[in-house]
Amino acid sequence: MAKESMKAREVKRQKLHDKYAEKRAKLIAEGDYMGLQKLPKNSSKVRLHNRCSLTGRPKGFMRQFGISRIQFREMAASGLIPGVKKASW
Repeated sequence: MAKESMKAREVKRQKLHDKYAEKRAKLIAEGDYMGLQKLPKNSSKVRLHNRCSLTGRPKGFMRQFGISRIQFREMAASGLIPGVKKASW
């Protein structure tokens, strides 16, 4: 499990990104780089990091399901993800 502070930091960054997304796009279109520098650092999209929605694990994230590879394997093995089964040939 990830530390609660790390999860909270990611949530805060996501909120800042959502808040300033429109303004940031407008400044980029105008080419106003001085205006961009005045925006908060954490409002940039590149500062966001995908995390598992169940455990908060930052690595091994599967975008299609929104969970880490470890949680995916456990859930798939117990039949909690519809349409996913273990490969056999």
